[in-house]
Amino acid sequence: MSTADAPAAALTRSELEALWLPFTANRQFKANPRLLARASGMHYWTPDGRQILDGVAGLWCVNAGHGRREITQAIASQLETLDYAPAFQMAHPAAFQLANELVKIAPSGLDHAFFTNSGSEAVDTALKIAVAFHRMRGQGTRTRLIGRERAYHGVGFGGISVGGMTSNRKAWSAVLLPGVDHLPHTHDLARNAFSRGVPEHGTQFADELERLVALHDASNIAAVIVEPIAGSTGVLIPPRGYLKRLREICDRHGILLIFDEVITGFGRTGSAFAAQEFGVTPDMITVAKGLTNGCIPMGGVLVSKAVYEAFMQGPDGIELFHGYTYSAHPAACAGGLATLALYQREGLLTRAASLAKYWEEAAHALRALPHVVDVRNYGLILGLELESIPGKVGTRGFEVFRRCYERGVMVRQTGEVIALSPPLIIEKTQIDQLFGTLSEVLRAQ
Repeated sequence: MSTADAPAAALTRSELEALWLPFTANRQFKANPRLLARASGMHYWTPDGRQILDGVAGLWCVNAGHGRREITQAIASQLETLDYAPAFQMAHPAAFQLANELVKIAPSGLDHAFFTNSGSEAVDTALKIAVAFHRMRGQGTRTRLIGRERAYHGVGFGGISVGGMTSNRKAWSAVLLPGVDHLPHTHDLARNAFSRGVPEHGTQFADELERLVALHDASNIAAVIVEPIAGSTGVLIPPRGYLKRLREICDRHGILLIFDEVITGFGRTGSAFAAQEFGVTPDMITVAKGLTNGCIPMGGVLVSKAVYEAFMQGPDGIELFHGYTYSAHPAACAGGLATLALYQREGLLTRAASLAKYWEEAAHALRALPHVVDVRNYGLILGLELESIPGKVGTRGFEVFRRCYERGVMVRQTGEVIALSPPLIIEKTQIDQLFGTLSEVLRAQ
């Protein structure tokens, strides 16, 4: 029997060695691998048949649950009909169909879509569009980009430049994009600990943008990019009025506002996009993950009419020298169309709102457990911050992640924060199982 035919559980250490896993402690993992063999609905199964409740929608992406045949069959059918179409100077009908379906659910005014293959590519695309937009309008000095501390915007050089997570930046600090500055993060544990939903304190953090404008001059600033809810850094919910204040300052100074909605898009907050949930429309939104329910790689940028039209004013020819071989790949478009249809048919873009209160009560019931220092929630999102073991930052969080997995529940761990973001099809009994298991593990710490 070849290695390809062997059950995953039978893989030897040497057979694990060829693969370099991303964002993973490879030596630790390969000494005791966590392998998944199949998935359906709310669950994974390990190669030896153990059932695992998925509390993180794969990686914030499987919003409609696993094994949705409507999506996989649409992808398979597309591959049999048209496996690939060139993305430059050519197109195929499904690309236009998907763009039209996306703008139907997008915030009003974001009526164009540029397709990529991931969230990282979507971010770099949005940043390039922002700089090029100002140049097209005769404001070529606007090249500076403003990100935020503790932000995650993917792993392209543009994304890690505007991103603000130290561990993602330090190895490449000498070669990141020049002309980038950062707003302060909004995490205010002293005043906002155990907030339910949107924290009350912190709107003033947006005013730091005025300081950066005074420092750099608005004529040199192209765009501000933020996550409406910061995910990878540990689930930071925007303070009340914060995003609206950012929009007002950007408008006042002619700066584009970009929302990175790679994790908050497609129903995670209770609206199709967090922009709608918080009542703030940016100039661009980056998307990925839930766009295809995680079935096939795809990302994109939703762009306002004003930004798009600025590129259409010059002489005939290529307006934007940017794109990817697999932009709007036929199979990805088929997956996206089937996914959006499924979301609409099952009401998944708003289902989180109906479960949000039940979720919130379950989340804040953890407040009194050992080592819990904060609980943050919104829609079907949880950030549970734990007290570090002295001198061993991240160890407690990893142990909670590992022990939950051993008990049949998958959570996500970032440092000392445990994050939950389950498929939007979750039922109340499964919410009980998620938080019940988490509670058991925390009590044993």
